[in-house]
Amino acid sequence: MKKYLLVMGLVGLMACQTSDPTQKKSTKKPSETMNIPQQGQEVGQQNKATVRKFFTLLEQENITAFVDLFAENGQQINPYASGLFPAGAKGKAALKAYWEPVPSNFAGMKFPIHEIYAMEDPNMVFVRYAGQIKLKNDAGTYENEYYSTFKFDSTGKITEYVEIFNPIVAARGFGLLDKIK
Repeated sequence: MKKYLLVMGLVGLMACQTSDPTQKKSTKKPSETMNIPQQGQEVGQQNKATVRKFFTLLEQENITAFVDLFAENGQQINPYASGLFPAGAKGKAALKAYWEPVPSNFAGMKFPIHEIYAMEDPNMVFVRYAGQIKLKNDAGTYENEYYSTFKFDSTGKITEYVEIFNPIVAARGFGLLDKIK
């Protein structure tokens, strides 16, 4: 019982000390108290801005500027392509060939971002987003949910973009369900 009272007394004392309104509040940013270097935070913010620009350029159908976000040896990986869709592309020329025909296949694309995080290594960003793609000839809308990771080099160029999507939803959206092996 004595130990219990001692512990409760210490907890109460600590609570009083941390809630004292006369105490000066820390002017440190949360990142400083978590020992995240400011430079890493800035890199993470810049890379998140590039990811946002990535989706904006796709929506604007500006494939030239979109591909320019990638490093020369940058790559796209589609691990769930399932034999129905391209598995990805490596290098700027291949990325341009992959993406250049995309806008002409659709009547508009939107990619609302639900969540975006710079990772512990600020040269990696995780994003959860939706794809809302209007099909031509009033054929409806293809919608899917995505998770992606982006890796960046020291100059802020994308070295790797991994696009994870539900291949069944994609196959249904493009009338390819009978092609699933």
